[in-house]
Amino acid sequence: MTTVAMFLHPGRPDAIDAARLVAEWLTARGHKVVSTEQEVGLLGDPSQHGVAVDHDTGAVELVVSIGGDGTMLRATRRAVEAGAVVIGVNLGQLGYLAEVEPGGWEEALSTYFRGEHQIAERMLVAGTVHRADGSVLLELPLGLNEVVVEKQSLGRTVRLGVSIDGRFFTNYVADGLILATPTGSTAYSLSARGPIVDPTHRAMLLTPVSPHSLFDRSLVLDPASEVEVAVLGDRAAAVSVDGEELGVLEPGCRVTVAPSPTPARLVTFGTRDFHQILKAKFGLSDR
Repeated sequence: MTTVAMFLHPGRPDAIDAARLVAEWLTARGHKVVSTEQEVGLLGDPSQHGVAVDHDTGAVELVVSIGGDGTMLRATRRAVEAGAVVIGVNLGQLGYLAEVEPGGWEEALSTYFRGEHQIAERMLVAGTVHRADGSVLLELPLGLNEVVVEKQSLGRTVRLGVSIDGRFFTNYVADGLILATPTGSTAYSLSARGPIVDPTHRAMLLTPVSPHSLFDRSLVLDPASEVEVAVLGDRAAAVSVDGEELGVLEPGCRVTVAPSPTPARLVTFGTRDFHQILKAKFGLSDR
């Protein structure tokens, strides 16, 4: 018996319907299915689908995401905590993370349980927030896409000082700074004109957001680099991981970000190619 944690897009009826079918399929084969309290509530009567609330008390070996890339981000965080792998069922537009199309979930799960799948490892970033006196304010959750330090007030910038591997690099007056993984290179960093990096690569990207500077280029850093971002001046900033705001940084606070030694592990069936997804996303022609 495998314990499977299931995540679904809460705002999509087709995701809820698909999750019920997946849960019934898994429980009929002797597997235990758990999910968050909110998602269990969305599924209806537990006696119909057999999904229990995930209390983090038992080992999870597989996480199934049903939705789009946003759902995959939540699912991946749970998988990393449990040392599990993730299967993504894509119900949105063409995404970068979820591999299985809506009609292919049963074949994908059957293939997984037969052991005929592959695992793609993706680099994560880890971060710690320190107060001005050096004490720890916050340990950030691992990020699959990025850690972002950005302004709080509309129409106003924030002043951020950047050090790389313990040596001061430069100050930025900007809307924010993105510290992204290769997976996150096609997310927020891309919208800030950052480079596209193959997600299987290991590197950390530092991308400024609307900097008031002639130097507005992204940096592609060594995968062992550690970056410190200090909030300077008199304006507070906010810190977020994978789009989730986690706290306010008063002037003097510092965020230290480095690649995590623990990767995310995504189940793949060899049916999708990153470069072909890019072609489709950007409407690139064949000739």
